[in-house]
Amino acid sequence: MDLTHIDEKGNAFMVDVSEKEETARVAVAQGQIRVNDEVMNAILNHKVKKGDVLTVAQVAGILGLKKTSDLIPMCHPLMLTNAKITFRIDESEQIIIVECTTKTTGKTGVEMEALTGVSVALLTIYDMCKAIDKTMVIENIKLCEKSGGKSGHFINH
Repeated sequence: MDLTHIDEKGNAFMVDVSEKEETARVAVAQGQIRVNDEVMNAILNHKVKKGDVLTVAQVAGILGLKKTSDLIPMCHPLMLTNAKITFRIDESEQIIIVECTTKTTGKTGVEMEALTGVSVALLTIYDMCKAIDKTMVIENIKLCEKSGGKSGHFINH
């Protein structure tokens, strides 16, 4: 397999997508944070001193994903047509699952934006709750699904 971001001399470069076809592209990423009872109760009962954790994390994730090309050196800046961050809470397992869906119509995919959105949302939850417990664990960040482009539809269970 040839590396697409390395030239014949081993130098990194941004891939030229100017000849690629524009297609509708969607990516879904997910990750989770494992918390203790005290953090879970504080989040669910809006008792975190820094504010409404999930609302702030949702906004932070969206702001973060819009900055992906500033953070990941070879990512193209994209005109996103939609970005959504949602949460699922599993109280029995003490986890908050973050899912991010990103969309665009363009020449390159939105996987990195979805992964960045999840990561920033999870980091925001950690930041807002670290005064309660510093042992929270962020884990299982992954691309779940992507569609569009030459490689087509991909699902990662």
